Amino acid sequence: MSHVLDIERCDLNISTNKSSHHTDLFGDDILIVRRGQNFTVTLHLKPGSKEFKQGETKFTLIVETGPLPRKESDTKVSFGLSDSTVDTDWSASAITGPSGNTVSVSINSSPNSPIGLYSLTLDQEGQKTTLGQFVLLYNAWCQRDAVYMPSESKRKEYILGQHGVIYRGTYKRISGTPWNFGQFESGILDICLKILDVNPKFVSDADKDCSGRRNPIYVTRVLSAMINSNDEGGVLVGEWYDFEGGVHPGTWTGSGKILRQWAKSGPVRFGQCWVFAAVACTVSRALGIPCRVVTNFGSAHDTNANLVIENFYDENGEDMSDDSIWNFHVWVDSWMTRPDLGEDFDGWQASDPTPQEKSEGVYCCGPAPLKAIKEGELTRKYDAPFIFAEVNADVIDKVQLSNGRMVEFGGSTKSVGRFISTKAVGRDERHDITHQYKYAEGTAETHICTHTHTLHTYYSHSVIGPSEQPKKNVIQMPISMYEFQFCVIFHASGLSAQILLFLNKQKHV
Repeated sequence: MSHVLDIERCDLNISTNKSSHHTDLFGDDILIVRRGQNFTVTLHLKPGSKEFKQGETKFTLIVETGPLPRKESDTKVSFGLSDSTVDTDWSASAITGPSGNTVSVSINSSPNSPIGLYSLTLDQEGQKTTLGQFVLLYNAWCQRDAVYMPSESKRKEYILGQHGVIYRGTYKRISGTPWNFGQFESGILDICLKILDVNPKFVSDADKDCSGRRNPIYVTRVLSAMINSNDEGGVLVGEWYDFEGGVHPGTWTGSGKILRQWAKSGPVRFGQCWVFAAVACTVSRALGIPCRVVTNFGSAHDTNANLVIENFYDENGEDMSDDSIWNFHVWVDSWMTRPDLGEDFDGWQASDPTPQEKSEGVYCCGPAPLKAIKEGELTRKYDAPFIFAEVNADVIDKVQLSNGRMVEFGGSTKSVGRFISTKAVGRDERHDITHQYKYAEGTAETHICTHTHTLHTYYSHSVIGPSEQPKKNVIQMPISMYEFQFCVIFHASGLSAQILLFLNKQKHV
């Protein structure tokens, strides 16, 4: 026990550390650091304590996160003093302060550590001293971190940016809506961590869930499920028709109020796609994942995974379709590597917190690499076919006649996936990123991409019975005009004709 230090208190140097870790904008009085980067704490010794002697004084530091910290899960790590820290794992070094009664301890966290709230303990030959708590976040400034983003201007936009613009409307009339992400507001980070701590995967296996938080792919998928409330514990209730008993989605202007209300009283009523996406962006940025809000104009919702939007009508023009095309739909892109898929698929990953279809039994979607969506690599995780269809599906219009026969009277290969938009870096202007999701319409690349993976085969325009070959006794003429479609059906006798008028479906989620 000859070199055991008698510690009076520990200074976590919150202000200095937060400044060097780009976390000084957080309004919380707690140490918040980013993984893979040094931070320094100062041990103040009691009068009469043994002096710290470099190379002689030994102690071990213990960091723990989660309710069941374990070495095997990387949620508990013990490490001793070295001559210097390393940037690949948890490590520490120490020197005596100028006054002689302080010890400056430099700690480097692993760039692959689980994110979350940690405790820091000092162990001297079994004598343990609690030094304090800190929050560890992803680090877009660290080259070894999976979310590393080399551009400083993009880091400022996609991590530090607190205000943004979300685009809505139609492809002919695009309008920007200001949004306050508010990820640095006091209490918001705690709420973001709470979202992780109440997700069903944590409830069923807290050890596995906390260990999985080292991986931004895993966390992004959890957030995609937790921002909506279709499964247990989520933040927002989706509603598109009746807003009684809640807030109309169009009146929200920021994420902070939504998150605080959820933390206080559970699922918040109501949200639609841009609200879901904005809240997901807030939580992602707070946790350190670079994130942007993306709007797709003419966004397809393919319910049967055949990569085709089939619009079915009866003779009265009534819509009988399960598929749909929305005026616009909003989701998020998050920046990270994809070691599970290979470096070709690193970069932006699309995920969608709006509850549309189940994925692995849960209402979530993504993350799917934009590279996979653009190239039609639809076997790549996660949910690439659904997102591919949102921006690339072909459209077929059919009418069911009174005798049960179906007439294909129109369609389009160009109406889906237009003017895909996000806020420009450093400017309140629209940045068109359609080229990041798909090749230009009409090019050889887009032909190969879409038709290689489309499961639907086109037939000639004709009347088709439930189990018959195409008939030749009917002629059709599709005519497109503004937002309407006409279907003119001439009967074989030439004595009569049917003219059907359809208003194209225009919706938003």
